[in-house]
Amino acid sequence: MLQVTAKEEMLWFGERFGVTFERTLRIPDDGKTYPLPPSLGHFPIKRVKDYAERVPDDWREHGGVFIPMYQREALWLNFFPQHWKPNAVKIAVGKINAVSGQPWSQELHKKKKDYMVCPPQPWLDGINAGRNTIRQFVAMPLGMGYTVEGQVTGEERFGGIQIIVYEPKPGKFPDEPPLQRFIPNGDSGTFYRMALGGAEMGLGAGGKMRQKIYPDPHGIDTWDAENYGRVYVHIVNSLMYREITGEEPPPTPITTKLYAAAGYPWFDLYDERLDDIAAPENLQSVKSIKEMDADKGFAPQQDDDSVNVPEDKIIKYPVQDNPDVVDDGDW
Repeated sequence: MLQVTAKEEMLWFGERFGVTFERTLRIPDDGKTYPLPPSLGHFPIKRVKDYAERVPDDWREHGGVFIPMYQREALWLNFFPQHWKPNAVKIAVGKINAVSGQPWSQELHKKKKDYMVCPPQPWLDGINAGRNTIRQFVAMPLGMGYTVEGQVTGEERFGGIQIIVYEPKPGKFPDEPPLQRFIPNGDSGTFYRMALGGAEMGLGAGGKMRQKIYPDPHGIDTWDAENYGRVYVHIVNSLMYREITGEEPPPTPITTKLYAAAGYPWFDLYDERLDDIAAPENLQSVKSIKEMDADKGFAPQQDDDSVNVPEDKIIKYPVQDNPDVVDDGDW
């Protein structure tokens, strides 16, 4: 079994695979499809057991970790795999699989296509929306029906994020890294990251952006169903985070409009050779937070004016789809 540890704002599954939760811009929900926004820094990760006397009772049952988010704030998951020995990864929001739309289960399913492989998958910004797009992960309080969980199941019991990472079966890949001059996917976030100077939450659907979720290039028989690590990631608002930890959460990110006006970069992927996992109907039909506001008769709660992103502000990031190929070209 893979031991899950939290260290320096990163979750580690065993010794080779890491995940960070990246603060980011909430893109407009205006019908347009946007490039990938940057990271504005990591969310802090706290272990539930370190605050056992202050957290809700059911947290002690689930264990895991927690992160702070403001209402309607966005995040993405950054994966740090090793190019020479990939992992299979399942992500759920409120125990609804973010790729297949199915209820959370521990097993891998070939027909349901309910997992990713890292690499080539460098990150995940939202739920599978089909046609090479996702709907951005955006935090909303439980109990209002906005979350993916609430729309798919009709109730909001769990919230948070659930992650399980599987090791490959012995002998499928090298145990030690091969000697190579250049490892393009050694840090999946290097070119995507751009550093700039009390209630439980779940994740709803925000604006649409270009991102594929790649099918398994190795086959389901590659993965060891008995060798995995899993974790429950609770999400709390800023007030609850202060009450539990006594610390201040990170400041809310700048708006998309201000970011674009400053001329900062956006990101895209060189992945034309890779396919995309089709989105299930229940995820395609999930309403965005803006649409839920309209259904409930609420006035607009956010600025969703369109933003123009010039092509010369979009940085292309290469995705390594073959671990045996070393790309040391000019890119």
